[in-house]
Amino acid sequence: MSTQTTAPALIPPKPKIAYIDHLKVILTVLVILHHTFITYGAPGGWYYFQKTSSEAAKIPMTLFVAVNQSFFMGFFFFLSAYFIRPSYEKKGPARFVKDRLIRLGIPLIFYSFILGPIMNYLVYYFGKNHHITLIQFLSGYDDWIDFGVLWFVAALLLFTLLYVAWREISKSRDNKATTTLSPGKVMAFAATLGVISFLVRLIFPIGWILQPVGFQLGHFTQYVALFIAGILASKYNWLSSITYRQGKRAAFIASLLVIIVFPLFYVLLTTLKFPSSWFSGGFHWPAVLYAMWEQLTGVAIITALIGIGKQSLNRESLLWSKLSRYTFAVYIFHPLVVISLALMFSGWNIEPAVKLLIVAPLAVTGSFLLASIIVSIPGVRKIV
Repeated sequence: MSTQTTAPALIPPKPKIAYIDHLKVILTVLVILHHTFITYGAPGGWYYFQKTSSEAAKIPMTLFVAVNQSFFMGFFFFLSAYFIRPSYEKKGPARFVKDRLIRLGIPLIFYSFILGPIMNYLVYYFGKNHHITLIQFLSGYDDWIDFGVLWFVAALLLFTLLYVAWREISKSRDNKATTTLSPGKVMAFAATLGVISFLVRLIFPIGWILQPVGFQLGHFTQYVALFIAGILASKYNWLSSITYRQGKRAAFIASLLVIIVFPLFYVLLTTLKFPSSWFSGGFHWPAVLYAMWEQLTGVAIITALIGIGKQSLNRESLLWSKLSRYTFAVYIFHPLVVISLALMFSGWNIEPAVKLLIVAPLAVTGSFLLASIIVSIPGVRKIV
């Protein structure tokens, strides 16, 4: 009597994507640091500020948030979209939409009606020294529809629903296939994004916000494009075509753009004396330069993180797995941690740039610790 067994070598192993979980953790840490840097000197909107007056400190802070802005939120949209197609295929449209509405809609409601007002009250009471009760504060509160940092969640929900609508209307079969993604195509994509971003910013310059949802439409060219790219990357298996060598080459290009090109913007500002707002939008050549730099840098960094991450971060780790599990909760609650720490240290009479060095690591650690508690709550962990 003989038995037949399937040779393990004949079963193709599933490709490991542990590096994506690692990258989610890195991106989430950058989000925390981004808002902490804005608190103490970098440009950008936030709940509470203690800005440094030191130009020597502002320059690296500005560089940090500018480089982050060039890629990190777009990369979040890409990674989120990468898993939408298989999830939709597995669950079907009705269950998929229901799950998305719960997972994304409930945090939006919670943030807008509970967490947001509490954080604004903390700033009003401790930061602005208006010592009134929470009930008194809420009686005059008029920003109930305010998604804050969860503008990303609102946009992701919108993009996801549009994807489902397109799939249902087109009734297209979305079979997985494999195509290659050459470096030339990637950089051409980045250059195209730069041109379109410049054109969009003729109408919606950087800093213009669509209220009450909080969308900065000047950045949405990249967000929309990378969301679509994430869908296509899943369908055509694009990530497999990005090699470690390409990742290192992209990292080199990104380094040149950050270290050499970005300082030229300061040189132009100081020598030609044009308004800094010309970088943000409008029919100005600095707006063209900045839009091209931003998109080329952002796409190069994303390519570098994928290529190098597949080689260096693609290992299972209990610690990284736990941190990855906490990332959504960290994203939701990190403003509370950053604001609380900034208010706690507000009375310390030292240079704000020095406070940044102290508060930043505390904010990262505190955000993940708080998230670890939140995801352990029954019911809540099903959402975050």
